[in-house]
Amino acid sequence: MDFELIRESLPLLWEGTLLTLAFFAITLVLSTMLAVPLAIVRVQKAWWLRWPVEVFSQVFRGTPLLVQIFIVYYGIAQIDAVRESWAWPYLRQPYWCAVISFVLNATAYTVHIFRGAIQAVPRGEIEAGHAFGLSFGALYRHIICPQALRLALPAYGNETIRTIKRTSLASAITISDLTGVANTLVARTFAPYEIFIAAGLIYLALAFAVNHLVRWLEHRFDVEVGSLV
Repeated sequence: MDFELIRESLPLLWEGTLLTLAFFAITLVLSTMLAVPLAIVRVQKAWWLRWPVEVFSQVFRGTPLLVQIFIVYYGIAQIDAVRESWAWPYLRQPYWCAVISFVLNATAYTVHIFRGAIQAVPRGEIEAGHAFGLSFGALYRHIICPQALRLALPAYGNETIRTIKRTSLASAITISDLTGVANTLVARTFAPYEIFIAAGLIYLALAFAVNHLVRWLEHRFDVEVGSLV
């Protein structure tokens, strides 16, 4: 193995890593902001509220992310109304097409996680909130959402790790993220073994960091719950 080649490639791989981290952060924040209210809608009894969210979740969870990226990147450009709208300067750029695809895909999975967590909140605590006269918003803010967040954290942590790995598909539409930079370096050096091992180790380090962050958050939640008992 050519360790000198790996060392020389690290600065360029780091530049790609920064873009990967940007994709990851934007996707995580926006998908969570969208998923929480959609999960609340998903657990309501009215079918006309539940089913649009369920269809959205099934479509984006049931189709490959790469296909979704291609549809957004290549398909939107075929719509005249989009090309004439204010959004076209953004949607013509592969960066924003990748962000949209990642956010929609991650939201679909996160809705599914939060929906299960909300439904797992003990019914007795919800009934107690009703007995105290809490409004719909107060019930979710003070009882359901804090409990659901703790219950969802392990699965949500796994989803964040999958999100890091999914960002590698951005390279399919000419974006120089970590995988895109690795592909470029391989084309220059004809050394796929060293370059992709280096890129894989960087992805592994990112996943390792996220995994430990999630464990720390779980510990904090356990400590806070224990102090209240």
